[in-house]
This record gives sequence, C-alpha cells and structure tokens, in this order.
Amino acid sequence: MAFVVTDNCIKCKYTDCVAVCPADAFYEGPNFMVISPIDCIDCGLCVPECDAAAIFQEEELAPDQEVFIQLNEELAEEWPNITEVKPALPDAEKWNGVPNKLDMLKR
Repeated sequence: MAFVVTDNCIKCKYTDCVAVCPADAFYEGPNFMVISPIDCIDCGLCVPECDAAAIFQEEELAPDQEVFIQLNEELAEEWPNITEVKPALPDAEKWNGVPNKLDMLKR
C-alpha cells in the first residue's frame, strides 16, 4: 500500500515531505502534490514532515478522501517529479485546515 496526499495539501503545497522521501515519489502540480503509488516504498517518512497533515496510508483514508487514491495515481503520471524543498504557496497558512478544497485543485 502506498501513501496518499489528500485534500488539505491543495493550495498549501508544503514540500518538507519531499526532502525525506528516499524513493523520490512526489510529483508537483500548480497547487498540489501527489505521491506515485508505483514509486512509493511505503516507508512513512513523509507523514510527520507534512505541515498540512495531508498524507495518509491508503487503507487509513477517511471515506471522503478515498477519491485521492486515484487522483494521486493519475496526476503522478502527468506532473513532473519534485525532489527538492521549495517554499510553500504564498497563502498556505490561510488554506491549511480548510476542508473540501478538491474543486480548487489546478491541473
């Protein structure tokens, strides 16, 4: 089972998780990041590094977050790999903790 980036990452995009990923499994979009289920080695190192608390093991997802399993898989095939820490989005603090942001996801 892979880890999955969920709703709270949208419009935040903290990247501290990227720095600890030994598999380089993160992929970056305009206002969200995803984890490739193919690349993820299920180590869990990224979870405590996520300032948005947006990363969960696939089988531990809340039912309303299960849509992100397919979304992570799909977008990891489209977006470029990210392997270095970058600044969070300018208004990340404002959006951190705001629920139901899926409609704000930019592809």
